[in-house]
Parts: sequence; structure tokens; C-alpha cells
Amino acid sequence: MYVCLCKGITDSQIRKAVSEGAANLQDVSNRLGVASQCGQCACVAREVISEARAGQAPGLFYAAG
Repeated sequence: MYVCLCKGITDSQIRKAVSEGAANLQDVSNRLGVASQCGQCACVAREVISEARAGQAPGLFYAAG
């Protein structure tokens, strides 16, 4: 799934960056450029990073308003 449309970055790329040592959004941004343009992806990127660090199964779920 695309997380950052500006840079074309997927959740898989973010998970890979975390598996290679990225610990937070700043690390992932430095490696991939996520959240470095419009910033709309930062919240979802943080969720993916947290899931990857916790070793949870992939997938994001959102509560309906």
C-alpha cells in the first residue's frame, strides 16, 4: 500500500527500513524521504513504523467517524 504519494513510498519499504535499523519517522524520512514534502503521510507512516517495530502482522485499521 502506498503511504507517501508524493515520493511513491510503500508500507513495505518502510517496514524494510525499520528491519534495517530505522527506529522512528526521522530515520525513515532520512532513508526514504517519507513525510518530507507535504507531510500528509506522517501519521500513517508512524503507524507502520510502530507495527514493524512491535512485530505485528501488517495491516492498518481505521475507525469510522
